[in-house]
Amino acid sequence: MTTKSDLPGDLVEEEILSRVPFTSLRSVRSTCRKWNALSKNRIFGKAAARNQFLGFMMMNYKVCSIQFDLQGIRNRGDFVNNPSVKQVSILDHIEVSQVLQCDGLLLCVIKNNTGLLVWNPYLGQTRWIQPRQSFDMFDRYAIGYDNNRNHKILRIFGEQQTVLGYEIYDFSSSSWKVSYVTPDWSIRFYQRGVSLKGNTYFVGQTVNENMEADILLCFDFTTEMFVPPLPLPYPCDDETVSLSCVRDEQLAVLYLRWEVWVTNKIDPYAVSWTKFLRHHLGFSVHIYDGSFFIDEEENVAVVFDLDDFKGDRRRYQTAHILGQDRYFKSVNIGEAQDLDKPYEPGSPTARRLFRPLVSSSYVPSLVQLQINQPDKEKESDHY
Repeated sequence: MTTKSDLPGDLVEEEILSRVPFTSLRSVRSTCRKWNALSKNRIFGKAAARNQFLGFMMMNYKVCSIQFDLQGIRNRGDFVNNPSVKQVSILDHIEVSQVLQCDGLLLCVIKNNTGLLVWNPYLGQTRWIQPRQSFDMFDRYAIGYDNNRNHKILRIFGEQQTVLGYEIYDFSSSSWKVSYVTPDWSIRFYQRGVSLKGNTYFVGQTVNENMEADILLCFDFTTEMFVPPLPLPYPCDDETVSLSCVRDEQLAVLYLRWEVWVTNKIDPYAVSWTKFLRHHLGFSVHIYDGSFFIDEEENVAVVFDLDDFKGDRRRYQTAHILGQDRYFKSVNIGEAQDLDKPYEPGSPTARRLFRPLVSSSYVPSLVQLQINQPDKEKESDHY
């Protein structure tokens, strides 16, 4: 019988590193130079991540890591482990209004849309992206890659309800190029794009005199164009809350009345849907809230929202857990701050103050941020 003592040293080290939680890799790297080198050339921590959700979220303008153990959750009765939410130390010096994810990279939109920062949490690299001219408060952003795995950033510009054009930032050339368009659809300023297999999907709206309906829009980073609109599970207006990605294989959509659908098939030119779950609750997801993820093994969806006012000005970031057979639990994950400002529905201020935003499940990658490019860059292990 072979024991670990009989195995080559490298195999033992790889086995150890594979079981280290991703968020603990910094401590491991500082312990041993060899382990530091190994962890920056191979992906470790996958075994530790299999049993829980690991992602990143924006809370009160700060980027936080979140770990959520959902294994066997429906068999625990009323007991639910609170998620572990920790502020990311490397990004302490900035305030962030959105966090978008693709291929192990996080695109952080700085508060008031004053800048963009790309971060690879696994490698600990960051890269500042400078604007072609300037960024605007109503910009929509996305990050993706083309068929050659060249990573790019999409900036859509316009007004609250309209799209006037877009810019593409190419990581390999550190440059922007601009396209002006007059589409027969719109993307509202509060809608976030979701990356799937390199492309980005948005909830959009048709624009014509007779009716307005929600549609699915895909931006193809290879052609650098929006493809013809795709259908959502059913036509509606102002009921689609947000999109999410499932293991970079499927797209999921959340509706106001706690209904979740997932794709059976998805590519830039075709889509089909199946219902994942629906709950009949006494309240709806707020149109500016509702970032979410789903766990197919446990058959649950976790929706991030703000609870209602409870007699004072305090409100709390909340994770609502929904499952089959009317399963429903809510977990408080922290007090929301900066509520002294007036709440104005539809305003950018309301969007950023009132939305806890969670990315899809994080999958580490070895994508380099091209440290020698002229943008302001930094490398660190602090997360």
